[in-house]
Amino acid sequence: MSDIVVFGAGGTAGSRIAAEAAERGHRVTAAVRRPEAVGYLPPGVRTVTGDATSARSVRELAEDADVLVVAIGGGERGLWRDAARTLVDTLRELPDPPRVIHVGGGATLLTAKGTRYLDEPDFPTNYRDSAEGQADALEFYRSSAGGVTWTYVSPPPLEFHPGERTGHYRTGTDHPVTDAQGRSVLTYEDLAVAIVDEIENPRFGNARFTAAY
Repeated sequence: MSDIVVFGAGGTAGSRIAAEAAERGHRVTAAVRRPEAVGYLPPGVRTVTGDATSARSVRELAEDADVLVVAIGGGERGLWRDAARTLVDTLRELPDPPRVIHVGGGATLLTAKGTRYLDEPDFPTNYRDSAEGQADALEFYRSSAGGVTWTYVSPPPLEFHPGERTGHYRTGTDHPVTDAQGRSVLTYEDLAVAIVDEIENPRFGNARFTAAY
């Protein structure tokens, strides 16, 4: 059993990660900016006010945690890098810091040409700020996160949506995992499975991984 804090537990990804972890018997704290706005979470999940971009908040929540999951969204480009920097700078000061699992974007995955999906000419304009923000966060972890154990998780770049929990998936690193038809597909529910599996049996320390069917 692990003590897991989920920043952004009121969102589409965070709520499913919190639920998956709680249902497996972990002690889960849902850290959100507005607890009164959070929808259903399973019994036993503790909801608190928390902000991944606040050093004070991170320090307080990290004291008894084994893992901090970052599943935040809805902000401007700087949000994700600010969160990554705050987490790393704050956790470095602790004698036994918890691990960080950052739920990132799929746009940083690489195409068959070796370029990021983010850099394709037809990449949707309305997703660009968040995609670039998540790319900034990944670069920060890779270049500046010494002393903190982190894992960055990328869902598929295109076909990622709420749906059924199957409990099955395959993993990769910098290229999308594709099926026989060349599609990379995953539900939020099975991304949560993959993340809690990584918490229970770490395989991607200080690395990025992706998952799909």
